[in-house]
Amino acid sequence: MKYLLMIHMNPAAFDALTEEQRNEIMNAHEPFQRALKESGEFVGTHALGDPSTSAVVRVEEGGATVVTDGPFAESKEHLAGFYVVECDSRERALEIAATMPEARLLGVEVRPVVFSAGADV
Repeated sequence: MKYLLMIHMNPAAFDALTEEQRNEIMNAHEPFQRALKESGEFVGTHALGDPSTSAVVRVEEGGATVVTDGPFAESKEHLAGFYVVECDSRERALEIAATMPEARLLGVEVRPVVFSAGADV
């Protein structure tokens, strides 16, 4: 089963950390990824740009496309990135999430992937 491990970010909380704490979180991803690759559970990871760089696309009734500056929803927290892992159980996905550096900051949201498709579809 595949699971999406979502990393949420609150810039105010991150900025309140010391530089050493911020570096510790960022540098912890390399060994985390290495361990997932060694266990065969790593599928992929992506870091997302700041919400201020996003756009929201809507198609109005009548077919007109309207593009507005993002983010889609105003909030203190935003989705900063994610990992996709493939493991035997929800419990294992929760164990993996608990080892992520962000689990000590805002938490990591774990959600099962119920459908996947790639470029070969």
